[in-house]
Formats: sequence, C-alpha cells, structure tokens
Amino acid sequence: MNSPKEVIEIVGVLALNKGKYKVSKILILAFLAGAYIAFGGLLAIVVGGGSPLLSASNPGITKFLFGAMFPIGLILVVIVGAELFTGNNAYFIPNILSKKQRVSTVLKNWGLVYFGNFIGALFVAYFMTHLTHIVSDSPFSESVRNVAISKTSHTFLVTFLKGIGANWLVCLAVWQGMAAKDTVGKIFAIWLPVMAFVTLGFEHSIANMYFIPLAIFEGVNITWSEFIINNLAPATLGNIVGGVIFVGMPYGYLFGNKVKI
Repeated sequence: MNSPKEVIEIVGVLALNKGKYKVSKILILAFLAGAYIAFGGLLAIVVGGGSPLLSASNPGITKFLFGAMFPIGLILVVIVGAELFTGNNAYFIPNILSKKQRVSTVLKNWGLVYFGNFIGALFVAYFMTHLTHIVSDSPFSESVRNVAISKTSHTFLVTFLKGIGANWLVCLAVWQGMAAKDTVGKIFAIWLPVMAFVTLGFEHSIANMYFIPLAIFEGVNITWSEFIINNLAPATLGNIVGGVIFVGMPYGYLFGNKVKI
C-alpha cells in the first residue's frame, strides 16, 4: 500500500499531466466520466429502486442497495481513466499549495471537465436510458421520480452541505484508490466511501446531471431552471468545498513537498 505521502506524490504527478492535456482530450475524457457516473446511477435505480416491497419494510436496506450499485462509475473513472470534475476538485490542490501549478490552469480544467461531464451524463440519460425505456415502467419510474423530487426539494444550504459530504467521501475514495497497488484493492477502496455517500443521501453534482435530467425526460414535473437553481448550483459549490477544503488542502499541507514531518 502507498503511504499518504506517496499518494500525494502520485496526485501531484497526475495533476501536472492533467494540466497539460489538450482541450479535445479533456472533453473526450470528461464525456466518458459523465457517462460512467450515469451508468452507475442507472444501475442504482434498477437494483435499489426496483425493490419497492423491500423499501416499504426496510428502507435502510434499499438505500444501501442503491448506494452499493452506484460506485461502478467512479471505479471505471479511476481504473480505466477519465476526467471527473469532483475528483479534480482535490487533485490539483497539493500542487497549488506548493506553487507547481497556477490557479488559472485548475479553473480551465474544472470548466472543461464540468461541461464534458454534463454532456456525458445527458447522453446516457436520454439515449441510453430514456429512449430505451429501461426505467419507463413501474417500479423504476417511481424511483426516478422520487429521487429527482427529493433532490430538488431541499433548501440551498441543505443541498450545499450535502454536496460537501458527497465530495469529501468521493475524493477520499480516489485517494484510497491511489493508495492501493492492485486492481482488486483499488475497487474495494473506491467502493466503500462512494457507497457510503450515496446511502447517506449526499449530493453529487455529476450524478445529479443524470438523475434529474432523466426525470425531466421521463415527464416528471421539474423544470430545467428548478434543477439548476435548487440542486445543481448548490451541489456543485458544496462539491468544490468538500474536495478542496476537506481533502486537497489538508493532505496537501500535511504531506506535500513543503512540509517536513
């Protein structure tokens, strides 16, 4: 297993490489990441949302099933390789602290990756899910509706705080994945924190780029402005805080090159 300091060194090299990617490469990898996260969301709906009787008697178990299926997206992102906005919220911070990269480089990456993630998630929502009618029938249609209604019904502050929790755990999952040295170890290390954040009901902006637009495509009474204002904006801001403040900064400060321990 790689030590925390070794993980920071790996993160630093990866961030430097990411900062040198061409725009076309970033957008392609970001599209793929958005699609991978969406596939995880679809699997969660089919397995977790497809158990209404179990949910009625034991809602905690169905939340766990929903959470247990979702991590396939981040597992693919890390192992196969793709650009995910939420993971990148933490990746660059150690290099920013050690002045190896500029803030402008990070913001450019974030903007392009966020856009590409959105397109990838929308592609899977519309073409791979809506047009194929995978979730059009009961009980999956009810699950799609309930998830989207719940995610757009909270206050800005609640969604923002849930966004912090989501990306705190997501970035820890990425960190743990880099600590492991074999594929099985990486899968398990990523699965645990991601399963936890989904089961707990935290808000992941890229996942919500799939869940809520899918509900809109399926005819749920939610507008695009409600999606963006009530969920996507606060979730995104919370995700940035969770990745930057609670993972990238403390670990970059404690184990980065400028700190002697």
